[in-house]
Amino acid sequence: MDNFTAALSQVTDPFVLGVILVAAIFGLFVGAIPGLSATMAVALLVPVTFFMDPVPAIAMMVTSTAMAITSGDVPGCLLRIPGTPSSAAYTDEAYNMTRKGMADQALGASIVFSFVGGLFGTLVLITCAPMLANFALNFSSYEFFWLVVLGLSCAIVITPASQLKGFVSLLIGLLLACVGMNNPAAYPRFTFGNEDLMNGVTLLPMMVGMFAIAEVLRYAVNSQDRLGEVKAQIGNIFTGMWTLTKKYPASILRGSVLGTIVGALPGAGADIAAWMSYGMSKKFSKEPEKFGTGHVEGIVEAGASNNSALAGAWIPALVFGIPGDSITAIVVGVLYMKNLTPGPMIFTNNAVEMYSIFLVFIIANILMLPLGYALVKIARNVLRVPRSLLMPIILLFSIVGTFSINNSPFDVIIMMMMGLLAYVMEENEFPIAPAVLGVVLGGMLEENFISSMIKADGDFSMFFSRPIAAILGVVAILIWTIPIIKIFFGKSRPPSGGNEDPVTKPGITT
Repeated sequence: MDNFTAALSQVTDPFVLGVILVAAIFGLFVGAIPGLSATMAVALLVPVTFFMDPVPAIAMMVTSTAMAITSGDVPGCLLRIPGTPSSAAYTDEAYNMTRKGMADQALGASIVFSFVGGLFGTLVLITCAPMLANFALNFSSYEFFWLVVLGLSCAIVITPASQLKGFVSLLIGLLLACVGMNNPAAYPRFTFGNEDLMNGVTLLPMMVGMFAIAEVLRYAVNSQDRLGEVKAQIGNIFTGMWTLTKKYPASILRGSVLGTIVGALPGAGADIAAWMSYGMSKKFSKEPEKFGTGHVEGIVEAGASNNSALAGAWIPALVFGIPGDSITAIVVGVLYMKNLTPGPMIFTNNAVEMYSIFLVFIIANILMLPLGYALVKIARNVLRVPRSLLMPIILLFSIVGTFSINNSPFDVIIMMMMGLLAYVMEENEFPIAPAVLGVVLGGMLEENFISSMIKADGDFSMFFSRPIAAILGVVAILIWTIPIIKIFFGKSRPPSGGNEDPVTKPGITT
């Protein structure tokens, strides 16, 4: 209790509370701008932490991260342009709800269940950090390979129409992930002698292009204002949230648990957690046919997942100094800089600071509700802007935001090309979400496969040699083979109604 009281005194200091509020507003701003990410928000704050004590420095990073992940849902819902990569999993779902006049419910579900998932992850961080960290350390390259395969399987599950087209889109994403030298052999592939392609196709320019530029092209080609399809009025976003809580308790719990576990796995993070949760939501839903048309269930589960993953990523970072994602990789450096050495003894040697971090997590998630509400009230004015004015503004911000990532004009070219590719794909009913997922997971898939094959000396049976790897492998194989088996037996089953020769039926030829 002495440690908790001291931590409470530190966190409630007016300066620390002011830092939390400023960091929250900054995180909301960065997350709501397409092309900027929560990782970038944290990276920009690192120089500021040089002049701060440990508690306000860590509080700034925790708060800005939570807010950026949540606010990334707002442009995705209103404009079909995800603010952060973790919002891309359910952007189409949220935007379709907006077009049906249900933007308030979509935004409310994103904010409220991000809050719920964040609190769940924080509770697990407080109570089960050492246990989950030990579990995460059991994951070798074999387990990570199968985990990535399961994540890629979600690309097929979440495809609203043809699963074959979803598979083709996924292959396009995996092909784009092969570009450059970011492979185990560091060999330049598909660069065509262009040095700018050595670093591959960067995710953020690709994502901005496929969502934002494709939407601009679609408006330019169709030459019609689609604003009439969207109701500009957004009411109280918290109305009906309790009803959704009672209707989807299993989805909320499943998303929160999966997000925390995936977040605790080094290198996974909120992006993968959101994709996997959205895929699981459709797989276990009683109404899977509604997914992709503007159905809130996927947003409920994936929204809870991506914020619970944030707290989960801190578990291996604090207990072993192993970052769970790119954000905690930056945070670990700041911890060392502030003499908070990560490891099992950090909870003993720096108990007050650890309690302070836990309290900051709780405060940041609570602030998500009022500040998220205020953000929506401001952002809803976007729907009142005519598309003839809005689209050039989106194009301008997309170009500026993409250029600012690496100060590279080539990223702008990549963005434009990806926008054109996405436009052609969608005009032919190929979904773009699997392509984005392919780029997100393609590098991890190859790296873990090559590492595993080297360790196994080419023996593929070693992928099933460990208990967790065997379970994940069997599940992944079943997900891919069961639909094929159903199709095969469905075609081989004789037609109902007797033993008629199909050749003799009228209208049927051999």
